[in-house]
Amino acid sequence: MTSSNVHPPPETTTHTPVPVSPWLIRVARIRVTAGFAVALAAFWLARPSWVSLGVGAVVGVAGEAIRFWASGHLEKGLEVTSSGPYRVSRHPLYVGSSLLGLGFALASRQPFVVALVVVYLGVWLSVAARLEEATLRSKFGDAYDQYAGGTATPTARNFSLARARRNGEPQAVLGLLAALALLAVKILIGN
Repeated sequence: MTSSNVHPPPETTTHTPVPVSPWLIRVARIRVTAGFAVALAAFWLARPSWVSLGVGAVVGVAGEAIRFWASGHLEKGLEVTSSGPYRVSRHPLYVGSSLLGLGFALASRQPFVVALVVVYLGVWLSVAARLEEATLRSKFGDAYDQYAGGTATPTARNFSLARARRNGEPQAVLGLLAALALLAVKILIGN
């Protein structure tokens, strides 16, 4: 074999089998740590009122409802899901997560918290979506391209509570309830 037949792998695949930018991988790796930092800062700075908590709770519950619906249709890693909310959005979990974050930000009643949450969600959900799309495209090829292009035939799968449980969505419900409870405690003790 001559040296002209040997090609080193492209730089974009040095950290993952999916061809994405190394920068994207680095940003994704700090997502959870950054999320905890944003959550702690947001709780610390929050000055909720009963009205802001009510408005935030409505928006947050709507976001969690979308997430729960999506989780009840999603078969992670097994297929390109195209039933339920996946008929209208490639990323319904991220749509729901965005509403959850916005709900918390509104409940906080602090413009800086709103800005912090919006920036966090804008950066990390866009990174997560790009990585997810690259992974699905790599794993499912044409099936994902057809889905992303809107030419795939949607499946007629029904929502499954068992599937939502397998996808861990009950923990997200508990997280939402805990966040709302902590904000209510802040109101009761005078912020």
